[in-house]
Amino acid sequence: PACLIDGPPLHLTNQPLWLQLPPTLATLPSIVWHTPPTRPGRLPPAVRFPAGFCQKASPAALLPAGILPVCHPLFALATEDLKCWFPPNHLFTVDNSSCQVVVYRIRCLRTPCPRSLRWCISGAGAVLDCPTINYLFAQSRSDFISGRMEGALSLQMQEECLSLAVLDMLRMVKERKWSLEEIFSSVSYKSCVPETLRHQIQQQSFLTRKRIRRKFHKSLRKLSGCQTDDCALKLKYLIDLEKLERTWVEESFPVRAPSAGERGQEGQRIIHVRQPFCDFPEIADISIKQASRDSSPVENRIVTVTKTDNRILEVEFLTLQEALSFVSLIDGYYRLTADAHHYFCKAVAPPRLLENVENQCHGPIRSEFAAKKLAVSDEGAYLLRRSPQDFDSYLLTTCFGRDYKGCLIQRDKTGSYSLSGVARRFCSLQELLHTYQNCALHADGVALRLGTCCPPRPKEKSNLLIVRGSCYQVPSSPSAPRRSTNQMTFHKIQPENLTMCENLGQGSFTKIYRGIKRDQEDEECHETEVLLKVMDGSHGNWSESFLEAASIMSQISHKHLVLLYGVSIKESIMVQEYVRFGALDIYLKKNQAGGKVTASWKLEVAKQLAYALNFLEDKKIVHGNISAKKVLLAREGDAASGSPPFIKLSDPGVSLAMLTKEMLIDRIPWVAPECISDPKNLKLESDKWSFGATMWEIFSGGTMPTSKLQFYQNSLQLPAPKWMELATLITQCMDYQPGWRPSFRAIIRDLNSLITSDYELLSDLSPSELPAKDGFWGYVTSPACQDPAIFEERHLKYMCVLGKGNFGSVELCRYDPLDDSTGELVAVKRLQQSSAEQLLDFEREIAILRSLHSDFIVKYRGVCYSLGRRSLRLVMEYLPKGCLREYLQKNQERLDHKRLLLYAWQICKGMEYLGSQRYVHRDLASRNILVENETHVKIGDFGLAKLLPQDKEYYVVREPGQSPVFWYAPESLSDNVFSRESDVWSFGVVLYELFTYSNRSQSPSEEFLRMMGLDKPMPIICHLLELLKDERRLPAPPGCPAEVHGLMLSCWAFSQGKRPKFSELGPKLEALRDGRSKVRG
Repeated sequence: PACLIDGPPLHLTNQPLWLQLPPTLATLPSIVWHTPPTRPGRLPPAVRFPAGFCQKASPAALLPAGILPVCHPLFALATEDLKCWFPPNHLFTVDNSSCQVVVYRIRCLRTPCPRSLRWCISGAGAVLDCPTINYLFAQSRSDFISGRMEGALSLQMQEECLSLAVLDMLRMVKERKWSLEEIFSSVSYKSCVPETLRHQIQQQSFLTRKRIRRKFHKSLRKLSGCQTDDCALKLKYLIDLEKLERTWVEESFPVRAPSAGERGQEGQRIIHVRQPFCDFPEIADISIKQASRDSSPVENRIVTVTKTDNRILEVEFLTLQEALSFVSLIDGYYRLTADAHHYFCKAVAPPRLLENVENQCHGPIRSEFAAKKLAVSDEGAYLLRRSPQDFDSYLLTTCFGRDYKGCLIQRDKTGSYSLSGVARRFCSLQELLHTYQNCALHADGVALRLGTCCPPRPKEKSNLLIVRGSCYQVPSSPSAPRRSTNQMTFHKIQPENLTMCENLGQGSFTKIYRGIKRDQEDEECHETEVLLKVMDGSHGNWSESFLEAASIMSQISHKHLVLLYGVSIKESIMVQEYVRFGALDIYLKKNQAGGKVTASWKLEVAKQLAYALNFLEDKKIVHGNISAKKVLLAREGDAASGSPPFIKLSDPGVSLAMLTKEMLIDRIPWVAPECISDPKNLKLESDKWSFGATMWEIFSGGTMPTSKLQFYQNSLQLPAPKWMELATLITQCMDYQPGWRPSFRAIIRDLNSLITSDYELLSDLSPSELPAKDGFWGYVTSPACQDPAIFEERHLKYMCVLGKGNFGSVELCRYDPLDDSTGELVAVKRLQQSSAEQLLDFEREIAILRSLHSDFIVKYRGVCYSLGRRSLRLVMEYLPKGCLREYLQKNQERLDHKRLLLYAWQICKGMEYLGSQRYVHRDLASRNILVENETHVKIGDFGLAKLLPQDKEYYVVREPGQSPVFWYAPESLSDNVFSRESDVWSFGVVLYELFTYSNRSQSPSEEFLRMMGLDKPMPIICHLLELLKDERRLPAPPGCPAEVHGLMLSCWAFSQGKRPKFSELGPKLEALRDGRSKVRG
């Protein structure tokens, strides 16, 4: 599949690797070099810069330029020709006969986005400070003038280049405090334009050159009265430069699909289509491994990027250097946009970050973030952070009553550490902190004793993170707040549609059966094998918690989570997919001695479980009941063929908060220690403890502690496995300090390092029995040569109907090419009838959706043809929360005005993108908006969408058919004319639906029919048109803010030209959502 990483532009193309960046920056001072000595005998044969030279040496080189630690992650070292970017831990080795020059340049966010900000507790923080803006300006100006534009420039581009030159010379006037006459006499405007344009101007006649110069001077004189500083002018220059040529801020890498080289077919699988893959916060894991040809290692490297939903992007780079350059770029952007303290693999980990992780130290966060974190901690708690001003200093902030005290820790040239003003030196930060934890520390005349450390938390908000204008909020857990049964969300299944088969066992509160679920669709009956969890009648008090677990599972979808079909409420039956090989703990006991369960098999199982829990952690959902018996095995796996095992995590069942003390103690060591004393205070960290215990259970299979409560009271640990690295990871997960447990992304990263180790050779197998290295992890679930956008009909397994319309239906299916229930869940749309005309319209709908790539439009997965291509199906991503109309109705109590405005803004951004591609939707309504999670909605159903003709801004429908008339603009009703403006009208109706929570009694159709009255002598469309001509509009929804209703009315202007554009509505909705207007929610 051809993919690219979305967010700040980063593309994978089939072009040779000429990084799409300008040549060397000769005008900037920050160039680090090594030159051979004049007398070779004085130095050893090789000069080795320290490990992490990029991070350790370059800040010192930049101190005169004023670059501060918070902006340092935007920079990187590159070769002088910019063909290679070095990872931040690169080890430079140069010999006496060579000269290596590296340049220090801004690599990330090379263009200032006005709507991107740094996280701030109050107000907004600028992404770039003035020294960094100055550096970026010098870098970009040098690139621009040195001439990367080849060939003749168009007239428009010439004008834009000259406009940039005007800004440049105005900046010189401000900086040098010169008069216009002085600048005209000293600086030629041609020195501020690209070399290509200079040549074009030189070829003009004398009179033309004079006219250009006169016009340039006139423009400069006109702008010289502008009261602004040089920093603002530089920002304007950078923004205009980015508009001139977007590719200046892109990096391109030549890659191919790994499968091509394995078959010896060089270059036949080159990726050449630009297609979004994911945004940076969606990345769960990145790994690098060596490629092979005919079972022999080669120079090429395979990089695998895994999303939180377990979809992967796997590409092959020609060299290790290119792979590291790519991964370090993604790694850096992730720290800027998602988690400032995470790295994906040690191959590109910044040494300063590794030091921070080792010392539980924060980056250069501001003091207000430190104070906010300590405000919820006990007295004596402390926080260690890098100095925001100095690369070699640390700040120790501690909690003292309601106040905070701070100490400065300095590192000298020898690498020793000391408190400012104290003569005593320490070899390490840990030694210093340990010393002052055992003796008094004096700060501002107050004696302090250091207590508990407050380490960085996963995805913690601070000024180190950049919030992009297009980002939406992180969804909260569907489990909070608690809801009554009638507010819970799951599909209700009638008891008569279920058949109970043999009993499979018993849980703590349930009896478990294999069963059959029947679905009747028209004349066809679908039978599905399912697992039935029947609530034991003696545990009726726990039924609400049981149903709440079902509600949570019904709202999330992941390949390593068990699918919940629904609930039969009357009988308290939870209906789940049937997982063939059952619970993992029983499988391990049966097969431990059979040779099937190797170390690599166990690692793969552990990693898949970590992926599922990382998905839940990202959604802030606590599972609360993780153990090997809750892990179900869908596929055994086969090391010989390279097929890995496949697991699914089952539902949590009854909440820990409902259990008695005896039940909780019985779950030791899987339940976290803090949950024993306070089971209602269930947090994400408790799942990490449970994962560590489960991993120990999988690998050790030993006897559990008998004196369980004493085990926790004495802070004991389970017997360590003989595999040292595994034992360390388990110990980290089962730390008695919840805040010190690693995130699941960090656990996945550490599991990767275990997967590439040689432990299996030492523990499980003899060399003759050892399968091919990385056999499980190179496994691909579909043929490499198959088009990923073509789904085979025989592999689409029907699950249930998601919705029906006049012409088609949408079904939930599992695409399961291995026939083992491990495939991806997808939504499949098919036509009810397949006439030639309907099929042609359906193909147009598919072509439209395939061409759209937006966070706020449902994602196209592919198509499915029946045998002989007699019928066609559209395959899309599955969004478990369904359509917005029903979601609003079910969740009204939980959705305030700010959440409704967030949905409105996202729909608006999706429509703005749709219009930019010259499409009109024609059926924008809440029923056609899908909900991904509590904070993210997407536009769907493009069955009526049309592409605007190139010569017109509207489309006339000749055969309208059935239409949603109550959402239509007047011109659409009267003349069948559709345009972006008619979509704006429909958007106003969607706003109305949002703020009425899609109440059926207040629906647009009900309201307009009430206005028409009972006596309707003319057709509804004619009557509706008359109402609209008379300026009759839908009423303001109850409790709707006046400004929101004002936006609705502006969308419903009778004249098309008076309606706002989507690009104008977006900022207004954002202002209302951010509280910059008088909106209360």
